[in-house]
Amino acid sequence: MPRYKLTIEYDGTPFVGWQMQAAGTTVQGVLAEAVRRFSGEEVTVHGAGRTDAGVHASGQVAHIELAREWKPDTVRDAMNAHLRPHPVAVLAAEPAAQDFHARFSATGRRYLYRIIIRRPDLVLERNRAWRVLRPLDAGAMALGAARLVGRHDFTTFRAIGCQAASPVKTLDRLAVEEVAIEGPGTEIRVHAQARSFLHHQVRSMVGTLVKVGEGAWTPDAVSAALDAADRTRCGPMAPSAGLYLAEVTY
Repeated sequence: MPRYKLTIEYDGTPFVGWQMQAAGTTVQGVLAEAVRRFSGEEVTVHGAGRTDAGVHASGQVAHIELAREWKPDTVRDAMNAHLRPHPVAVLAAEPAAQDFHARFSATGRRYLYRIIIRRPDLVLERNRAWRVLRPLDAGAMALGAARLVGRHDFTTFRAIGCQAASPVKTLDRLAVEEVAIEGPGTEIRVHAQARSFLHHQVRSMVGTLVKVGEGAWTPDAVSAALDAADRTRCGPMAPSAGLYLAEVTY
């Protein structure tokens, strides 16, 4: 059966997450319905990552198998026609080898977390960034982030219900940058890259780094929390709205 690799963008705000569930609209569900409507086939859409409710993607990857061969551009355009008005778009469709798997073939994942520092409410960026009211020291946050890079037991930054077999992960990159924006405020972006992540790991790390940026924590406190391997030592978890699955590499 022909297999297709899909690169997907979506606004996670109206969805209960990526994965199909008994109740609520999911990204995986609307993609499968779009395939059914253009091809008549019931398929499973296999994603590279199971994003939570409210989490966005600019570079999610998935794959599907179809009974007949279609031109890749036809798959892309037909799916997009049937995805409307959901805030989901197939950016690209391309033929994939039979042994390609969106999740298990991935060699890396990159997430972006956006923080906007300003007093006024977010309007154009509502549900697309975390609004923080007080100034943050991006340099201090970067020093704290450096303490988390490498191979560690990330139990402190793991969701209680995480189903990963081991809390040990290798974090290849955790970078903090301050970005000028139009209008009031400043944006801070946190870039996280690893082969795979624990459930809630990125949001937990970002919440902890914000405590450093506020001056409530030191970089040494980040190291101590990591070494404790204790979820109760984690800073507050950042909201889902600022998180984006930006890229999956193969």
